[in-house]
Amino acid sequence: MSVIPETAPANVNEAAQPQEVVRVSHVYKEYRQHMHQLSLRHETGAALQRMLGRYVKKEAQEPFYAVRDVSFTVRKGEAVGIVGHNGAGKTTLLRLLSGITRPTKGSVEVIGNFATLIGVSAGFNFDMPGRRNIYLNAAFFGWNPEQVREIEQQIVDFADIGEFIDAPVKVYSSGMVARLGFSIAIHLLPDIIFLDEVLSVGDAKFAAKCQERIYGLRDEKRTIVLVSHSPASVKELCTRALWMNHGQLLLDGAPEEVLDAYASS
Repeated sequence: MSVIPETAPANVNEAAQPQEVVRVSHVYKEYRQHMHQLSLRHETGAALQRMLGRYVKKEAQEPFYAVRDVSFTVRKGEAVGIVGHNGAGKTTLLRLLSGITRPTKGSVEVIGNFATLIGVSAGFNFDMPGRRNIYLNAAFFGWNPEQVREIEQQIVDFADIGEFIDAPVKVYSSGMVARLGFSIAIHLLPDIIFLDEVLSVGDAKFAAKCQERIYGLRDEKRTIVLVSHSPASVKELCTRALWMNHGQLLLDGAPEEVLDAYASS
């Protein structure tokens, strides 16, 4: 995460606009596809060939760009949905925004504190009880233990995982981890929240409760960036949508416009 100090607007028109809190400029993310040894026998055979001087170096694999030359900004209070087919680069883009991975080229700036729900295991120490993980996660936001104690029970009640709150996270189901992770994130009230459909592992009742809470965050003018395969969710929640396709940003606009274009592609 890069925290950028606020600067004075260049003119009156800019002053009337909400502050930019996410800036993505000509971002590329490159991965290289490596061939892996499939078995101990294969690996032993390769070692023997090297010893006999027969080892032939494999050709370098062609690079794969999960994200290619993507640029956009997000203003404070916007709710932005990212749509696209599987493998389009949506989750990679969210990982870049949250600092989980760094761009190969280009720059990503996020202004303010944020929470990321990009995987059900993110941010947890699996050997520690759920209750202690609340304090661990809160510490990342700069909350001290006294502050956390004031909202601890609210987090526990919302997660609704019963006595498991005092059990090691490693015994949790994926749905229980998602419940606790979401509850922690929304109660710490970050300026920005990044979501990657991690709530799909929960039951319908909990998903509805989470959706209601996300609407509340939107109404509080907190910034939301959401990866979703649900056109209905994007239309209802988001004020703007981005269509990713093969690592590139094809369209940035009103949700209905973007979703119609994506559906007809």
